[in-house]
Amino acid sequence: MNGLLVVDKPGGMTSHDVVSRLRRITGEKSIGHLGTLDPMATGVLPLLMGKYTRLAQYFSSAEKSYTGAIRFGFSTDTYDAEGVADGPDRWANVCGQITLERVREAAARFHGEMQQMPPAFSAKKIAGTPAYKLAREGKPVELKTAKVKIEHFAITGLDGAEADFEMSISAGGYVRSVAHELGRDLGCGAHLSRLRRTRAGVFMLDEAHTLAELEALEGNAEALEAVCVHPRLLLPEIPAVTGDAMALGRLRNGAQANLPEFSRAAMVKVFAGQRELVGIAKRVAGTLFQPVVVMG
Repeated sequence: MNGLLVVDKPGGMTSHDVVSRLRRITGEKSIGHLGTLDPMATGVLPLLMGKYTRLAQYFSSAEKSYTGAIRFGFSTDTYDAEGVADGPDRWANVCGQITLERVREAAARFHGEMQQMPPAFSAKKIAGTPAYKLAREGKPVELKTAKVKIEHFAITGLDGAEADFEMSISAGGYVRSVAHELGRDLGCGAHLSRLRRTRAGVFMLDEAHTLAELEALEGNAEALEAVCVHPRLLLPEIPAVTGDAMALGRLRNGAQANLPEFSRAAMVKVFAGQRELVGIAKRVAGTLFQPVVVMG
């Protein structure tokens, strides 16, 4: 099965667990997700299936949007609710000082481009080993800061020790790190207590399908294809063009071909008919294109 499917990931599952479930539902073994969601988190998890996994490189820079909650009073080693607390809950001692206005003032600095330290319990690799594996073994985790961009971060409310928020952050950015640093800035400690991804690039929550919905379609290839994102809607920044039989034959064999393409785009998605994506080609000169990804 070839396509891109947007899943509404439930809590308590890893992203790999979702991939395993989709393999059983669809019968397709080659499946990869676009951007890991921690087990605690829910929401938008796009998955590429079959030959579409060859397109993963074009989705790597997609911005993500979230809603969630930050719990004040103590931090954890994972920076979220699944970790071990750094000490006793200090909320009772600081609750009189942590107001909505003060939290919003402290949150204001988390905007635009900045250097962010990833959590020790993360998939960032150190000499080829994921940081979380070293952290679980009690080994030193020496991570480097990375540049991220926070397009939007708003504290929408404060209910007791929890602040609700909305955030849009660049690929590779950690919401958990923002929660941890916010608690440090306020002097009371904090961790991420709830997280829901509402957008991953162009993929929105309202087009995501629950695992229960998809399991009801198991064995029905036509119905499963119908819930995939239409191929022409993928990578909207790259124009789509339909090739003739001669051009498609050449592109499928890795050769250059002329395409009826009228924009000056450097790259195009090449289709045979409305739904069959043949590949992605780059402009050589004029209407002459070289295939860079061939779906077969």
